[in-house]
Amino acid sequence: MPSSLQIKNLQLYRKDALLLSLDEQIAGGEILTIMGPSGSGKSSLLNWLTGTLPHGFTATGDVWLNEQNVSHLPTHLRHIGVLYQDALLFSHLSVAGNIAFAMPKDNKQRNKGQRLEKIEHALEQVGLAGMSNRHPDNLSGGQQARVALLRTLLSEPKAILLDEPFSKLDTQLRAETQQLVFNQIRTHKLPAIMVTHDHSDAEAAEGKVINLGN
Repeated sequence: MPSSLQIKNLQLYRKDALLLSLDEQIAGGEILTIMGPSGSGKSSLLNWLTGTLPHGFTATGDVWLNEQNVSHLPTHLRHIGVLYQDALLFSHLSVAGNIAFAMPKDNKQRNKGQRLEKIEHALEQVGLAGMSNRHPDNLSGGQQARVALLRTLLSEPKAILLDEPFSKLDTQLRAETQQLVFNQIRTHKLPAIMVTHDHSDAEAAEGKVINLGN
């Protein structure tokens, strides 16, 4: 079954004021970009999708993922990965430890060796071969962004949300990281929603763009 993320009849309110209305379907490998000024509801939309809408906000509508309504499921059962502007790596864990932390633990057959092999292979794919034992604090910003991406992908999400993920990278690194992230989303055929202020992000994503607050 092809993967898809669907936002059905969303109406998002801050107190009693309507912030945004949305009705969208994103197929696997597609990236929907949401742009808009601060306070237009971009982050609240991501919070609603992950089931973490803060106090003071309410919403009507449903989130469907692969033809299943996940609106009433707790956050950890929705299988929606999020990539933030900060890598948010644990400094007490190695690079491999950070990635392994997010990997599903349910499969008893996956012994430690297999997991490490999978991590090594993934690191190789993003140009970080041989870095599994490195300390995350000793990595550059671009390398940390790649580790954060692998941690999200190897958690086996069914969809990915991107919350200003490139905003802290300089221009050249930003372009490289955009390409890497978007290629991985397409390769894994994951539906994705990106929130950004930056037009270069929207162009690189090559998908539909929605401007809030217009």
